[in-house]
Amino acid sequence: MSRSVRTRPEGSGQALSEAYDTALLDLDGVVYAGGDAIAHAVESLAAAREGGMHLAYVTNNALRTPDVVAGHLTELGIPTEAGDVITSAQAVARLISEQVPQGSRVLLIGGEGLRVALCERGLVPVESADDDPVAVVQGYGGPELPWGRFAEACYAVARGVPWYASNTDLTIPSGRGIAPGNGAAVEVVRIATGAEPQVAGKPLPPMHRETILRTGARRPLVVGDRLDTDIEGAFHGEVDSLLVLTGVTDGARLLAAPPRHRPTYVDADLRGMLTGQPEVVGAGDGFRCGGWTAVAGSAALELDGDGDALDGLRALCAAAWTAAGDGVCELDGGKALARLGL
Repeated sequence: MSRSVRTRPEGSGQALSEAYDTALLDLDGVVYAGGDAIAHAVESLAAAREGGMHLAYVTNNALRTPDVVAGHLTELGIPTEAGDVITSAQAVARLISEQVPQGSRVLLIGGEGLRVALCERGLVPVESADDDPVAVVQGYGGPELPWGRFAEACYAVARGVPWYASNTDLTIPSGRGIAPGNGAAVEVVRIATGAEPQVAGKPLPPMHRETILRTGARRPLVVGDRLDTDIEGAFHGEVDSLLVLTGVTDGARLLAAPPRHRPTYVDADLRGMLTGQPEVVGAGDGFRCGGWTAVAGSAALELDGDGDALDGLRALCAAAWTAAGDGVCELDGGKALARLGL
């Protein structure tokens, strides 16, 4: 795919909620953390919705059904219908349904969200490799998924049955810390069989296609906290993105982002949907945003000025990404980020 390399965050004279018709929102780290709403999320989403923006929630988690996710969001004060939730289970079920006859048996290694998605597409979930499945699908099944389920997948895959995975996120956040995700479980089957699955979830195209089919978005904005799923997914889908700093991405990771991980916009939290975005402009050998000017020095990124810390970060992104071109910036940005408190 040919496209220009992004070398700076973009500005917007309009509020993003007015410039885009649909927000495709990640959940964990964007809307909630540990099950509780992130600061400013509820009121920001309400304001965007009241202004006419369609809100859709896009998650790689294949365990929960859209009904359950919508119920959780509604309890948090974000009224949501099941149809506004798109999961990697739905994306992989569609992918399978396009490659096997309707009514086919599919060996299910996962939870209720994946089971419901398969049935929605007219597929029949089965539990054993001896049930003559025409496909194997693997999705996150929760911490209690028995080890024997992986053995069933291996038996079928080793016989040449096509293998699919909802996503390959190696880790997931939990209330007690970082836990193994579906990607870790996929590695078990890969190591045992030497096979490779077809993967549907973010950042790959099947997930973006599922999202567009279900929302009908014409000018979507991906909103996420992860560079390697949310922002890369927007890159592959050739749509704009907003990175919020309420989740896993910090300033250092953002400055070192390769082209596919560079967001269109950067803001602190979901309040960024309700405002315009400041422009980053060239200034001599560097870049200026607000009261800050950033320059790529010989060994480090340099920052001068004062004002809003986010403006400083945007200027630093421009300096780092321009210096890196289509690679990764290796200049030290630690001192500049420390000055911004980031």
